[in-house]
Amino acid sequence: QVQLVESGGGSVQPGGSLRLSCVASETIYPNYLMAWYRQVPGNQRELVAALIGGSRTEYADSVKGRFTISSGNAKNSIDLQMRALELEDTAVYFCKMRMRGHDFWGEGIRVTVSS
Repeated sequence: QVQLVESGGGSVQPGGSLRLSCVASETIYPNYLMAWYRQVPGNQRELVAALIGGSRTEYADSVKGRFTISSGNAKNSIDLQMRALELEDTAVYFCKMRMRGHDFWGEGIRVTVSS
């Protein structure tokens, strides 16, 4: 069972930045799909950013140009750099790993953008 732990969330004012990290209990290989999702109460969980094949990235239209997903400094981590945060970015953010056809999720971390 893979465990994923998110960190780096918190509260920030509009226009601010946060960097989320996701640490996995095992090495993340390039063929794994890694992604960040977010969820607002009452809404479905939505894809924010994905790292595919270790290098290709995909982003939700709402975060393009503001968020960047990347491999972390450690071989078992990925990051999500969030800039120019908006009120609408407030949500619980989840890290996901797809490995050998199975999806593993972190417990989520809250990001609050408020003035």
